[in-house]
Amino acid sequence: MDFEVLILGTDANSYYMARCCYEEYHKKAYLIGKERLAFTKFSNILNVSYEPNLWIEKEFLKVLEKFAKEHLNKKIVLISTNETYSEFISQNKDKINNQYIYNFPANEVIKTLTNKETFYKTYENSCLNFPKTIYYDCKQNKKIQMTYPAVIKPSNVVMYNHLKFAGKNKIYKVNSKEELERIIKNIKNSGYNDKLIIQEFIPGGDDCLFDSVVYVNSKKKVEFISFAQIGLQERTKSMVGNAAVLINGFNTTKGNVLNQVENIKKFMENIDYYGFAEVDMKYDARDNTFKVLEINARQGRCSYYVSALGKNLVKVIVDDCLFNKQKEYEFLDKQVLLSFVPKGIVKKYISNKEFKNKALKMWKKVIKPMDCPKDKNFKRFLMLRKRWFNYYKEYKNSYWK
Repeated sequence: MDFEVLILGTDANSYYMARCCYEEYHKKAYLIGKERLAFTKFSNILNVSYEPNLWIEKEFLKVLEKFAKEHLNKKIVLISTNETYSEFISQNKDKINNQYIYNFPANEVIKTLTNKETFYKTYENSCLNFPKTIYYDCKQNKKIQMTYPAVIKPSNVVMYNHLKFAGKNKIYKVNSKEELERIIKNIKNSGYNDKLIIQEFIPGGDDCLFDSVVYVNSKKKVEFISFAQIGLQERTKSMVGNAAVLINGFNTTKGNVLNQVENIKKFMENIDYYGFAEVDMKYDARDNTFKVLEINARQGRCSYYVSALGKNLVKVIVDDCLFNKQKEYEFLDKQVLLSFVPKGIVKKYISNKEFKNKALKMWKKVIKPMDCPKDKNFKRFLMLRKRWFNYYKEYKNSYWK
């Protein structure tokens, strides 16, 4: 059956999904994004166009309808790379042309995950563990009783992502009441008027962070789960919380990985989820548990590593939703190294010696999501090398310690 792949977005997530399409089917995916981003510039393995009003729901639907008319008599595999597009698709399934094939959960389920307050409150009695959390209403001025250090992040991710202001971070780490109040004031002055999530900072460095990629098929059964330890996270203000270096099937903590994987599987099937999800966790040595920080209702920025585990992310959707191929559940425990940063950053900034040594031993087979050998474009080659060089500056001047 002939089909096209349409990816919504132009970020790193979008690039590696296009890479998956090219590597599996030897065809270029179509990307439509709101703006031009470096991740998808100068690429020979994708077709990209820009729609500045793509974050406006009515315009978003017009773009999908126009694309469908341009590709009549073909099925179109639709892939989202952020929460805004996922919500638009989920709440407009009756308005989207039936040429489109996709796997997104019901809008009600997506909203329980994308809104952090709703997420923690809805699932506080589930089989998952969460950090201690309080909810601050930006429309009020209530006093906050909190121990420090603490972490601040928006509850309404979609609203927050649409705002631009000086000092904007994805996540804020604060060490005092004064710092907390200053950051809250800055966020409120930006126009954000929903809840903020204020959480205890779980002790431990980047090596206590873990990532799971989950795929729940169209029959609402988990098809596979990965489980990777993060050795280093990104350091720029908009990227903290994203993995820079990880190893799947590796764990230097005392946490019970198999037990956590079973909990994730049980959770995803119990909430009637389907499609890709990414689970962000941090190991808490105080009670020997993995605390779930968030669940993204899509594949994550670093999820490309599951392709090296035999699960090409585009093929997974095509096999399930287009060809109705049902597969047995797998826990993906093979060791695979993924890195967005150069080897020098690994040597200098990964503090966990056991993780660092393992990563350096595996470096000859490292997976670099943005660096596709088949994407032969000299301008892109230069851009990526410049980006690798810039990482040294970013880690040296990082606000996140």
